Amino acid sequence: MAAIDPLTAGAVFVATAATDAVYVMFTSAVVARKRVPAASWSAIWYLLSSYAVISYTENAVYVAFAAAGSWVGAYASLTFLHRPPGGPPVGAAPE
Repeated sequence: MAAIDPLTAGAVFVATAATDAVYVMFTSAVVARKRVPAASWSAIWYLLSSYAVISYTENAVYVAFAAAGSWVGAYASLTFLHRPPGGPPVGAAPE
């Protein structure tokens, strides 16, 4: 069994806690239909979870593309889903 590096274990703990906290903020912004906050939290979420991208590509530059794509995706999704107050719910058949 390999020895556990306390620094790595602590970094994983902190990164996971931060990622989950940001995910909660992202979800809250989506539920509130706030496009800019949702897009921004989404980009931060991807920045925090970028370890996988760096591990697979060995090039941290791709993290910027992941964050930018996340921001655009969240912003576009909420733009498409945006309805004026009192309007029909998303997916409702037109009258």
